[in-house]
Amino acid sequence: MGRVSDSGRNGLFGASFSRSAVGVSDTDWLQAMLDTEAALARAVERAGLVAPGSGAAVTAAASADRFDIDELGRAAVLAGNPVPPLVRALSALLPAGRREAVHPGASSQDIIDTAVMLLARRAIGVIESDLATAARHAARLARENTATVLAGRTLLQQAVPVTFGLVAAGWLTGIDESRRDLHRTKTRLAVQFGGAAGTLAALGSAGPEVAALLADELGLAEPVLPWHTDRLRIVQLAAAVAGVSAALSKIARDVTLLAQTEVAEVSEGADDPRQGGSSAMPHKRNPVVAILVLGCTRRVPGLLATLTAAAEQEHQRAAGAWHAEWETLSELLRLTGSAASWSAALLAGLRVDADRMRANLDASGGLPMAEHVAAELAPALGRLAAHDLVAAAAARATAAGSTLQAELLADAEAAAALRAAGITERELAAAVDPTAYLGASAAFTQRALAAHDELRNEEGDDPGER
Repeated sequence: MGRVSDSGRNGLFGASFSRSAVGVSDTDWLQAMLDTEAALARAVERAGLVAPGSGAAVTAAASADRFDIDELGRAAVLAGNPVPPLVRALSALLPAGRREAVHPGASSQDIIDTAVMLLARRAIGVIESDLATAARHAARLARENTATVLAGRTLLQQAVPVTFGLVAAGWLTGIDESRRDLHRTKTRLAVQFGGAAGTLAALGSAGPEVAALLADELGLAEPVLPWHTDRLRIVQLAAAVAGVSAALSKIARDVTLLAQTEVAEVSEGADDPRQGGSSAMPHKRNPVVAILVLGCTRRVPGLLATLTAAAEQEHQRAAGAWHAEWETLSELLRLTGSAASWSAALLAGLRVDADRMRANLDASGGLPMAEHVAAELAPALGRLAAHDLVAAAAARATAAGSTLQAELLADAEAAAALRAAGITERELAAAVDPTAYLGASAAFTQRALAAHDELRNEEGDDPGER
């Protein structure tokens, strides 16, 4: 019987939903807990509470490959978490004179919560990298398609014309704003060290000093107080990660809609001719990359809800709510990391069919330009009267399979209104030209690109890559 690797990237679904390098496997968790224990040993040594060399000895022993994860998991049920058996196993690897440096003053929650912060920091770094790649490709699409006209769609119906550059700029802004939120969250990740009930009584007067040294060892923020049952930090982390998922979900959903056979305005690039295929229908070319993004992101809101519900915790230690966070956070980071990785690939290979976009817009017979025509008639007729007159012409065009322009010219009342407004047939033709009614599309696209370039400068990206 085959064995699923601890990385989570094998098996039936691993390649689909564990695509990124975000590390939240059992081994990653174990190493993060060991890193916390090792940093604590170094901190208490720096505080003069244990013999010199103790920190280095614990650090040398704190390697995940020296521990039996399955055995730790079996023993974890006796205490409700894996830290007590881990402390015993780590201590057993050390000579007697060094064991005092293992877990001094700490609670199990201190180790697990700090491990969560380390896992989150590493995961955010991976997600940020994939988001930067996705944003770079969204920016390219925006620049290349500033003048590419397509139908804007509201309530899934054609509305007024927009540009695909503006659509891509919207994607870009969503990615970049979620990146900023994620980065701010990363800078606020804080060490957890409060001991049995948040007082660090076991360390006496040295408690605050050790907490500060532990934060320094791990490169995490030092909180004002231990936060054992104050879970706002976890909720903020989860919300920032879920915000990334929301931005990526929007992009993927747009792609699936624009890639429909009857629309066919975009398509996914594919190095493998089998990509997008069907087991039953040889002709199919499904937008599978966008679909996999959505398969990841659809699960995120429920995970965020679980973590928000778990934030209500009792007194100085939660009975169950804290435990509910562990796998939920792992899943949230893993799925969002995979969505970010898939999104980078999606945007890198996205193909834009400008001719099809224009053809779909033209096929509507000028109806998306009704707002523009009504605005041209409003000074002579009044806004409401102009709206009603154009709406009636649009209804006749839809019923007859005609065009808005033809119905306005054929109707006596409408023709008279056009004359009263001083609108000639040539001017009416100009009024139903989609390229004449793009508003601030180009300006908004440039603003999004400028904001993106500003973010890249803050991050120190090479301007030559833009």
